[in-house]
Amino acid sequence: MSGIVAQNTLDNTGLIKSPSGGGGAWNFISKQTASADSTISFTSGIDSTYKEYIFYFVNIHPEDYARFQFNLSTDGGSSYNVTKTSTHFEAHNPEGGVAAPNLLYVAALDLAEGTGVQALSETVGNDEAEDCLSGHLRLFQPSSTTFVKPFMSLVNHESAETTWGAYVAGYGNTTSAIDAIQFSMSSGNIDSGDIFLHGLTT
Repeated sequence: MSGIVAQNTLDNTGLIKSPSGGGGAWNFISKQTASADSTISFTSGIDSTYKEYIFYFVNIHPEDYARFQFNLSTDGGSSYNVTKTSTHFEAHNPEGGVAAPNLLYVAALDLAEGTGVQALSETVGNDEAEDCLSGHLRLFQPSSTTFVKPFMSLVNHESAETTWGAYVAGYGNTTSAIDAIQFSMSSGNIDSGDIFLHGLTT
């Protein structure tokens, strides 16, 4: 995420302005705001217009102590069951250094030709109003009918007075076009937060 922020500037509408040094630009497509929703789905705006799409998560607060996750669709959101293979790394460090920080691969949160949801985080705290998750998910050339659909995510969240950084990468193993995506929590609703969708002009 740091590489993206270094080249682009967010304004107060969520639109990412063009890089001052030239090249491509992130173009705002849509925004959804959660309000005790079981799922947040984007069923439009993901097509052949752009080769890369990015979803920004801002202050996602869960109803329950739960993981933030997603799944993909090839039929406009009628079903979310695209086969995926993925990898999941995370690092964490507690407030005040009361316990040792750690960096680890989380095999329980990866997929190997699985059609279920892909976790983007460890469990996000909900015991305090300030608990939240922010980050992004990048999806590459979802409209291709030749190649698989790579994705990469980087998020940070607070849980149990600890900062958690999670990196997830993988691909949707399909040559069908991806045209919808759905976000949810592993338990309970998405209590609040914003998700922005942008496409990259190259």
